[in-house]
Amino acid sequence: MASAKAAKQIIFFMPNKVGLMAEISAVLSAAKINVTAMCGYEREDLAVFMLMADDLTKAKKLLKKLGAETKDEAVVAVEMPNKVGQLDMVSKAIAAAGVNIHYFYGSTGTGKTSTCIFKTADNKKVIKVLNT
Repeated sequence: MASAKAAKQIIFFMPNKVGLMAEISAVLSAAKINVTAMCGYEREDLAVFMLMADDLTKAKKLLKKLGAETKDEAVVAVEMPNKVGQLDMVSKAIAAAGVNIHYFYGSTGTGKTSTCIFKTADNKKVIKVLNT
């Protein structure tokens, strides 16, 4: 079964341009910041990113130097077995609890677990539901 915990991420916005992701990753890498989860997309002329890392305070300072507008956000990190149907079970449990999912992103690999990051209408309730 899945295990859920409270987590923090930063959301940041920058004017979108060719090479922006390379610029961001170079700055974070040079500062020895390990990115643990990241999502990015374009909205109009803005690049919008959600970032989780081992040092969010340092990452935030560096991103501000690049001109990013940043904000902190509470999310739920859900670790689950990397098997068919796990996301279905998690999303059904959240729905059964009556909690709306604002957005989520995740990753899988060849390992035994995968991680999804959820922003919900009630993160505390989601953590309780998924850990029981």
